[in-house]
Amino acid sequence: MPDVKMYTTTWCGVCVHTKRYLRSKDIPVEEIDIEEHPEFGDMIEEITGGYRIVPTLDIGGKVMVNPSRREIDEALAMVSA
Repeated sequence: MPDVKMYTTTWCGVCVHTKRYLRSKDIPVEEIDIEEHPEFGDMIEEITGGYRIVPTLDIGGKVMVNPSRREIDEALAMVSA
């Protein structure tokens, strides 16, 4: 099973849809709320050039900012291969 971390906030609608999508594929997700853990928000700012964009996913070490379902599927396939 791939290691999936999802950086999110409680108010993010795209995060809700992304979690639901991953759940539909039976992918366990470690969810990290960047408002509860601002150090992760700082990390996301470094990745994005100064923006706290959610959802940001780490799938098996590959970090993706607001990925599409296709990008998620491709990353999952790479990790599972």
